[in-house]
Amino acid sequence: MNAPTKLAGLTSTIDVIGLGVADKAQLSHEAQHAIEQADIVIGSERQLQVVSELLQPNQTQVMLPPLRELKAHLLGYCDKHVVVLASGDPLYYGIGRWLINCFGLGPLTFHPAVSSIQAACHGLGFSLQDVEVLSLHGRPLEKIRTRLRKNHRLVILTDKHSTPEALANECVQAGFAQSTLWVCERLGYPEQKIRRFTAEQLGFHKTKALQIEGHKTSGQKTDAQEATYDFDPLHVTVIETKGAGGVLPEFPGIADHQFVTDKEAGKGMITKREVRLAILSLLQPSNEDVIWDIGAGCGSVAVELSYWAANASVYAIEHHPERLSCLEQNRVRFGVVSNLSVIEGRAPQKLIDLPAANKIFIGGSDGNLAELLSIGWQQLPAGGMLVASAVTENTKYQLHTFAATLAPEQIETMQIAVSRGATLAGQLMYKPNLPVTLFKFIKPNGWT
Repeated sequence: MNAPTKLAGLTSTIDVIGLGVADKAQLSHEAQHAIEQADIVIGSERQLQVVSELLQPNQTQVMLPPLRELKAHLLGYCDKHVVVLASGDPLYYGIGRWLINCFGLGPLTFHPAVSSIQAACHGLGFSLQDVEVLSLHGRPLEKIRTRLRKNHRLVILTDKHSTPEALANECVQAGFAQSTLWVCERLGYPEQKIRRFTAEQLGFHKTKALQIEGHKTSGQKTDAQEATYDFDPLHVTVIETKGAGGVLPEFPGIADHQFVTDKEAGKGMITKREVRLAILSLLQPSNEDVIWDIGAGCGSVAVELSYWAANASVYAIEHHPERLSCLEQNRVRFGVVSNLSVIEGRAPQKLIDLPAANKIFIGGSDGNLAELLSIGWQQLPAGGMLVASAVTENTKYQLHTFAATLAPEQIETMQIAVSRGATLAGQLMYKPNLPVTLFKFIKPNGWT
């Protein structure tokens, strides 16, 4: 590796050293030399113990503080050689990305080792390219709902909230009661063990009702549901899903009746599936997008945007109390708790404090469509897009008026008229829904 360079604001050099998964550190010659020569060594109590034989009497040992305090510590170590100890590979769900975000690559040198993810896969004979890794460490348990799909292998980094029992329960509630869970404890240590369970065996909700119900599956146990297994805190859980599923989506186009709404199932203030799919296609959500969903209603568009674009940030703005409640329930129901933010209030007032969007969907305007179009368009960057829907002639007219100010190549529009199958006197008939007009506007370079 190249020798680290110094960065303005940080005059120390930092070696970030992965220790592997063992009771003794698994170090390269360069990593061992860095620890022996360091002025300051930062790590958890366990990590410092693992490298205790390499530590020198004249070194300062620092217990790893919370990340919000660590940056200030590192900035204070002027002209010092610092070692930060990490578990496994620092750049794979480790501290490495956080350090790069804080200081850039300049002062950093990384020394990877075998991670618990690798060790778990090797213990089970799973190829790493055939699994998906999900970190629930410090993240809401419900996030797993965005990854539970048929015939899928998950390696999960856990914390005290994402226990094996809680993960098994999520599988059961999602229709995957026959899933296999392996709990891999103290990997690399002499007392390592890997235990195999079924989700039905390990979960603490032994019911036949395979339906996600908002906060009811958050992992909280009652006295009658106490787990009977004692797992070491140092563990990784691997899941291989089996079962019918059908509760959580496998592909874009979530059925209307799966959303919680302010009316009967499949009704209420949601954008219906056929129109919603067209909106997703027009917006093309992707990594690092910031998307506003204005007038989000019960949240069907915002949920699907968040579900299929996990690295986008979606802000759903809604003011109606009942719809807000449904929106929050759907946020939890589908596990989009990390990248979907519910904003209570009216647009445009609530838009002022939001991060600038590069994509906007206006599904409800509350009579302020012209103002929302103007404000949204002005804040969009070049290449940004605005998608809006209309049902009434008045809102269609306002969209046509706005479109008239743009060049044809900046506009895409369509009208969707859907008739759904129903029965009348025992006979099949098709019942038409109101047509929905969609406009997509793309902001060009040099717009003023």
